[in-house]
Amino acid sequence: MAGQATKIVDHIYKVGGAGFTASQDAAVYLVEFEGHAALIDAGVGTATDKLLANVEAAGVMPEQIELLLITHCHFDHTGGARGLRDVLGCRVVMHDLDADYLQFGDNLVTAAYWYGDTIEPCAVDRRLVGTEEKIVLGGRVISALHIPGHSPGSVAYVTQSGGMKVVFAQDVHGPLDATLLSNQEDYQISLQKLLDLDADILCEGHYGVFTDKAEARRFIRSFMV
Repeated sequence: MAGQATKIVDHIYKVGGAGFTASQDAAVYLVEFEGHAALIDAGVGTATDKLLANVEAAGVMPEQIELLLITHCHFDHTGGARGLRDVLGCRVVMHDLDADYLQFGDNLVTAAYWYGDTIEPCAVDRRLVGTEEKIVLGGRVISALHIPGHSPGSVAYVTQSGGMKVVFAQDVHGPLDATLLSNQEDYQISLQKLLDLDADILCEGHYGVFTDKAEARRFIRSFMV
């Protein structure tokens, strides 16, 4: 199976999402440092073979993937988590406040029912707690920043590559919904946190990759009230 991958900056690629894998998938990003790799989010799980072919197209072998970094529990980001963990043996990482909804297969809070589907329960190997934690990959640091609002345990992952600060904040745009346990006040505070990061590159889940700092800031500000 031929794969496709888009290089964003050194060591970072887009490998999943509409146009890459399944149409319902949120974006999936690949980070590779010194032969050690991580995926950020997993899509809905209906195109895992295609996703792994795309990883190979980026020059990374699937067996190099050590971590699956989940931004939040929603189905378009986590439906494929169980399959990837089973196939790759990678460790699933997400915030404690969202982890149970994936681990125990909650179809309401994960929004799987929005897709007319059910989520496969998946073990969470590392539960992030508090406002910020450091994750080491290939001797380099990826920071996990808690940005609640869209979901209770939403996380942005932040790293440096090619002299650029890269922020993976998958659902900057929301939406907010009571069944997702969204919180408007938390969301607005989190948007300010994202703005304060002053990202050189913003990798979003549904609106693509912003490689212009001013454009990324405008995008974040557009949801602030």
